[in-house]
Amino acid sequence: MNEIEWQISETAVDYPDAVRTMERRVAQIRAGTAPELVWLLEHPPLYTAGTSAKATDLLEANRFPVFNTGRGGQYTYHGPGQRIAYVMLNLRRRDRDVRCFVRNLEEWIMATLAGFGIEGKREDGRIGVWVDRGQGRGIGKVAAVGVRIRHWVTFHGISLNVDPDLSHYDGIVPCGIDDAAVTSLLDLGVTATMAEVDAALRYCFDSVFSPETVAAPPTAFDRFAAAGR
Repeated sequence: MNEIEWQISETAVDYPDAVRTMERRVAQIRAGTAPELVWLLEHPPLYTAGTSAKATDLLEANRFPVFNTGRGGQYTYHGPGQRIAYVMLNLRRRDRDVRCFVRNLEEWIMATLAGFGIEGKREDGRIGVWVDRGQGRGIGKVAAVGVRIRHWVTFHGISLNVDPDLSHYDGIVPCGIDDAAVTSLLDLGVTATMAEVDAALRYCFDSVFSPETVAAPPTAFDRFAAAGR
């Protein structure tokens, strides 16, 4: 059970179905009957409320379905054009350190962005990955992180904006942050397919999360350089 399984859903997955699937897999990982899993998918347009969500941050309650969820964080949006990565890992095989796990998720995203020529960064006191939007537009959040851990097995994970409709964020105060924008690869001038993003995520993953690997994550990949990206 040492190999990590990767799954990609080709069609949008309803949020309740995704949660049920994660719950089932987490129990199997804990029992040792299924391998760890990274699940890449998209959701139909919806809002989710984390354990720290404030009712006042839901600005348009009737715009999209709203789901309460056990992950950390506040309100966020999921929808087409956004790559969700649900990460189900057994932290008993790694450091039993929740903060380290969250930072590794951020590191994974930043390494992935670097392959597309985007410099991701952290902002003090703010979870997720941020970028300079250029042209004097200030910083923007390009990826969110929200996790839950049960018996040291992780679930939920990250959402990376590839080319979603950014106006869909108008119905919430995303992650409780009202003084910065949300952005995407497309908004940053990078045209990438979901398949390219998936390849980049997988390329960077082992250097951050492999129990045997301690090296820093790569900042670029030969396959994208060869393609002229």
